[in-house]
Amino acid sequence: MLLNYEPLADAFRRFDRVSGPAPAGMPMDIQRLEDHLLVSFDLPGVDPGSIDLTVEGTSLTVRAERTAPHDGGEWLASERPRGTFTRRLLLGRDLDTERLTATYRDGVLTLSIPVAERAKPRRIEIAHGGRDAQPVLDGSPA
Repeated sequence: MLLNYEPLADAFRRFDRVSGPAPAGMPMDIQRLEDHLLVSFDLPGVDPGSIDLTVEGTSLTVRAERTAPHDGGEWLASERPRGTFTRRLLLGRDLDTERLTATYRDGVLTLSIPVAERAKPRRIEIAHGGRDAQPVLDGSPA
């Protein structure tokens, strides 16, 4: 059976389905570039040492903690979310999590996830034969 298949479209659907609405404190953007995905999380005010990134199979989990700048005192306004934030994404098998890289700069955690070689477009050479050319059905010449 043949299917109309976009290798990374399934990954995007999984991102949406699993993550649901953006949790307060960890909004995310996903951008597909030629041979990798860029996933960016807004984490302003988060201590880089509190960020934990784990990959288990096709599941990627980001955990970060934002604490209050000072203990004690009377809060007159408290609108910035604090506490521990977690976001779990299910990645498609067409992504190479072994080569995933992460950077944290100016309050933004950016992940670069390469597309696996097997999922990249490739050119298939076409054999040219004469009138008696037979299609190859089982992987061996006729």
